[in-house]
Amino acid sequence: MTNKELADLIFPNVTKTIKDYEKMYPERNLPKGAVVSRFAPSPTGFVHMGSLRSAFIARKVPKDTNGVFFLRIEDTDGARTVENGIQGIIDDLKNFNITIDEGVVSETEQIGEYGPYIQSERREIYQTFAKHLIEQGMAYPCFCTPEEIEEIRQMQELNKERIGYYGSYAECRFLTNEERAERIKKKEPYIIRLKSPGDFNKKIVLNDLVRGKIEFPENDLDIVLIKSDGLPLYHFAHLVDDYLMRTTHIIRGDEWISSTPVHLQLFQVFGFEPPKYAHLGTVMKVDENGTRRKLSKRKDPEAAVSYYHQKGIPVEAVNLYLMTIANTNFEAWWDQNQTLGIDDFKFDFKKMSVSGSLFDLEKLMNISKSYISRLKASEVYDRLLVWAKEFDTEFASILENHKDYAISIFNIEREQKKPRKDYASFSTIKDCVWYMFDEYFVGDLGYQFGKVQEKEEIRRILKTYIEKYYDESDDKDTWFHKVRELSSELGYCADMKFYKENPDSYKGSVADVSTVIRVATTTSSMTPDLYEILRLLGKDRIKKRFQVFDI
Repeated sequence: MTNKELADLIFPNVTKTIKDYEKMYPERNLPKGAVVSRFAPSPTGFVHMGSLRSAFIARKVPKDTNGVFFLRIEDTDGARTVENGIQGIIDDLKNFNITIDEGVVSETEQIGEYGPYIQSERREIYQTFAKHLIEQGMAYPCFCTPEEIEEIRQMQELNKERIGYYGSYAECRFLTNEERAERIKKKEPYIIRLKSPGDFNKKIVLNDLVRGKIEFPENDLDIVLIKSDGLPLYHFAHLVDDYLMRTTHIIRGDEWISSTPVHLQLFQVFGFEPPKYAHLGTVMKVDENGTRRKLSKRKDPEAAVSYYHQKGIPVEAVNLYLMTIANTNFEAWWDQNQTLGIDDFKFDFKKMSVSGSLFDLEKLMNISKSYISRLKASEVYDRLLVWAKEFDTEFASILENHKDYAISIFNIEREQKKPRKDYASFSTIKDCVWYMFDEYFVGDLGYQFGKVQEKEEIRRILKTYIEKYYDESDDKDTWFHKVRELSSELGYCADMKFYKENPDSYKGSVADVSTVIRVATTTSSMTPDLYEILRLLGKDRIKKRFQVFDI
């Protein structure tokens, strides 16, 4: 029996050839140097931070080169697929402004001319490529049961040999086509394996875009190409899809480095030019004991991209942070180009850390503070309201009832050369401004006045201030001048420099008087500009707050 006859027996319904598919999916008409890359997750759970970083970079590089970025769903392992897994991936990418040019845009819709972009819908394409290999004598049906594979593994362990289905251990490689056909006709279950031409004692070289030259032993394993259900394993699907979709760059985590010899061999077997590979270092985290480890989906809540949505961290801040851990030169560039955006920065694989990225949540929050500080007050309001409607409906209602007032609060010390950076995320804003809303300002609030402790003295400062000195129509300079006058009247030094030289001559300083007013008004000694806070609250509300002190 010829190889062609065996291939027809295994795939009787496959009538197309590789050339047919090459005509269906021709070379892309793109500018010279344009990159075609993809994000190709399995719908097995949420997108985690490591995957988001890969998708972010895989999107950035084509954008820099007028290329194409597409989303492919690798769902050939049905047992691991979760409900709404595809839509979850789509939503996660959309939530972080990672847009696709082609691929899966919903559970039922795909865009682009190189699909289907869901692997389970490409069964016939994979089988066409597998049939070609069988015809060429480069693939064969394997009838070994799981129990027989386990026996082989145990024998290899006993003999202290490499584990795998290769060489003399690849028993079904040595069957004749007649024997194969007979067993197929008897309905024995089988899979399709590659007849590897590799020699483990020889080396291949990968010129990785991130890591440079990497040497591997050639692959000599007869890997599984097609499972018994007719669908491919990852390695074979990778070859078929990335060839026909004309992918130029494979950007993925470094856990796939060990698979590269298999992938390069598959491209070689078919005579296809392989894409370029960029293996990204692992996203790491430092434990409390100082140990570096991989960011874990199970241990670390910040590994899930949903964490950033729940915390109200702007996606732009997350993307800025991803860029800082992607390219070592981005942070310095960003410091010099605050008016520009990520799209204006040119990504460079050579500026990636080979050892991986250390995930620093504190640094991300600092970037988030800086980003939010540059938003307009109205933008802070709008985005906070969207977050609050999902995660804090009571606060959302208060914001809607006091829109203009809330915007004014968010505008305190914002429109200046160095705006305040109080808000690390939208979820932290309420904790920063709650005292400005009467709905929250109730009960015993546990005031801490600092240096001035006597209740009667606190009452005296507040009563004198509100009855004699506070005027809503005062500008800031006049207001502060009056606070200094108040301080002098009550025995406090109005000049801080003079007070530091003569501290024993006074009860305290103007700063201590201001702290009493600030704490009585807000409960906090650390707030934005006190003048602006008092102006927004108004005299009547200030008086009401002072009543706690029998004024």
